[in-house]
Amino acid sequence: MIKLAYCNVENLDLGKAYYLVSKNRQEKIDFYRFEKDKKLSAGAYLLLKKLLSEENITDPSFKTGKYGKSYISNHENIYFNLSHSGKVVLCAISDMEVGVDVEYIDHEIDLNIAQNYFYNREYENIMNAENRPDEFFKYWVLKESYMKYTGFGMNLKLDSFEIVIEDKIRLRKDNENLKFNLFNVKNYKIGTASHYDVSQLIEYDVGELY
Repeated sequence: MIKLAYCNVENLDLGKAYYLVSKNRQEKIDFYRFEKDKKLSAGAYLLLKKLLSEENITDPSFKTGKYGKSYISNHENIYFNLSHSGKVVLCAISDMEVGVDVEYIDHEIDLNIAQNYFYNREYENIMNAENRPDEFFKYWVLKESYMKYTGFGMNLKLDSFEIVIEDKIRLRKDNENLKFNLFNVKNYKIGTASHYDVSQLIEYDVGELY
């Protein structure tokens, strides 16, 4: 089982949303200075809460792993991952480990990031692409989704593994037979790493999160 959903939270009612999230999430929201970031933090939590409620999970207890990945401690075989960028929040829930990433496509991105931190063949493919920023963010969301899948996050070096984008997206030298999926949503790229082929990306209106 896997569900993948996103929501544009630009028009999130922060005053209403704040009292619908956990105490810990309120503290995270309070940490941010700008309203945009507060909305992303609140919206990501509410989207997770929405997906969990559809699986009849209304009392999740969250804990954090060694490298910072959150998990639900009081329900077996339920995993989740969150991401946000620009005005969009993204959430996946599954009965197996999952990692996701969403990124706004910045056409002014410094491609030296790929040269310095990506696998060599990935960088070469980006530089040979007709639309280099678009190609860069394909690799970025796929690589970050894998890093989040592993639970290591940014502790896993970007150039320590290679993503191969062909008819089927795969991890070179993959011993787990992972499934990767890539989605385009307006000015955003979305990537997933899991044990499932994700065929559906659900869009929620912000009003559905309350």
